[in-house]
Amino acid sequence: MTTSLAAKIAREYGTPCAVIDMDRVERNIARIQKACDDAGVANRPHIKTHKNPTIARMQVAAGAKGITCQKLGEAEIMANAGIDDILISYNLLGEEKMARLGALQAKANMTVAADNSTVVAGLPKAAAASGRPLSVVVECDTGRKRAGVETPAEAIALAREIAASKGLEFAGFMLYPTETGWADAQRFYDEALAGVRAHGLDAKIVSTGGTPNLVNIGKLKGGTEHRFGTYIYNDRMQVAAGSATWDDCALHIYSTVVSRAAPERGILDAGSKTLTTDTGGLDGHGLILEHPEAKIAKFAEEHGFLDLSRSNTRPNVGDVVRIVPNHVCVVVNMMDEVVMVRGEEIIGTLPVAARGKLR
Repeated sequence: MTTSLAAKIAREYGTPCAVIDMDRVERNIARIQKACDDAGVANRPHIKTHKNPTIARMQVAAGAKGITCQKLGEAEIMANAGIDDILISYNLLGEEKMARLGALQAKANMTVAADNSTVVAGLPKAAAASGRPLSVVVECDTGRKRAGVETPAEAIALAREIAASKGLEFAGFMLYPTETGWADAQRFYDEALAGVRAHGLDAKIVSTGGTPNLVNIGKLKGGTEHRFGTYIYNDRMQVAAGSATWDDCALHIYSTVVSRAAPERGILDAGSKTLTTDTGGLDGHGLILEHPEAKIAKFAEEHGFLDLSRSNTRPNVGDVVRIVPNHVCVVVNMMDEVVMVRGEEIIGTLPVAARGKLR
């Protein structure tokens, strides 16, 4: 069934269209800020999900101490919008990136992560270009096997290397514990902290991360901040992880049913270029709110294949439906803008300003 808002969205913007409910966005900001305040840790939200300076400023205004970016291009957008405290949670390499990092550090308070000596060796060039010291945290792998030093001994050695490098300041540790691995993370951190203190260093920043770790917020003794990202919009993965409810999902893809060639199948105008092929380990590629038993079974680039065999209600050609994506961060990165609504009213659009900033 096409609601009045869906009809307005389709008429004014066409489909597929990314729509954010600003009432839910504001509730999500307040909810996570309170969780951080209650746990006694600072909130440093990751902008990788919304990629928008307006929403980042809303997060800071609500109490966030600063923001997290994954790439320099994102940080440049945010610094140009006046955000002053930025952590880049990613290894940065190369002359081009050091020049850009130096320019950023000259106008904003930057902290960067490193997990190897090659990265650390390049960072003094950025510090020199900025004319002031650059803060560096050691990224530690505490179970995800993604990036990060694997042992406390490596963390200690890299911290000493940072402290001995001209223009660099060892600032602390960055961790991304698994949802069930916080005891291991505590042991890792305790040993690393004792080791750096034995060499006259200390950790003023101890940063943990992940929206799925909402239930663990504040569990790391000594943790100073947490990096929440997906919470701003939430998605099907966060609902499955228990860190959000359907009412917390603030972004929906509005999509039109363009074909019903057989009783048990149909086609949406949202394919892999809208909803992405990242399933997040879930069955199907999104939840259709109007037909929750329907399955978005597979994609072509511009076709979403509907399996309606389990659906008690079935859409008609021309119906506009709302989809909760599996992984909203990837979806947003494919959009030039999102449409903002409150209730049944369209209130404007927001550009996805840091879209495609992969360098």
